[in-house]
Amino acid sequence: MMVKTPNIYCLVRGSAEGRTRLNAFDKALLNAGVGDTNLMRMSSILPPAAEQVDVSQINFPKGGLIPLAYATIDGNTPGRLISAAIAVGIPEDDTEPGVIMEFEDHADLDTVEGIVRQMVIDGFDYRNRKLKEIKSFGIEHKIKNCGSVFAAAVLWYK
Repeated sequence: MMVKTPNIYCLVRGSAEGRTRLNAFDKALLNAGVGDTNLMRMSSILPPAAEQVDVSQINFPKGGLIPLAYATIDGNTPGRLISAAIAVGIPEDDTEPGVIMEFEDHADLDTVEGIVRQMVIDGFDYRNRKLKEIKSFGIEHKIKNCGSVFAAAVLWYK
């Protein structure tokens, strides 16, 4: 079976508290709009000319296999800050693929997003590809009991 190359993508994020780390992660996925799917973690390449859409424009099949690149972090230390961010680099030449980078840390969102955006710049530099635009999306959360954050670039088909 041949796998179709995705031609659309969306950026999603979520955060949550849960009884356990896995429950917090599961609730963060629900918060991001991808909780009733099976995540297929992809390496970080955006297909050429892929169009960004809002997650509400995609009807994911319940239990379906969903390709995405993502960042996630969780913890159970009350008061500790956690952040996750995703950045997508769009090339000047739309026949070339873009780059998706993901990063998470025990830091504020501005720091995490700054790092992930620089990762995109670096990825374009060592590919000798011209960067047209960077789109980034992230989330931070201060842990109450057991928290999780999740940020992703979901790849899909129109």
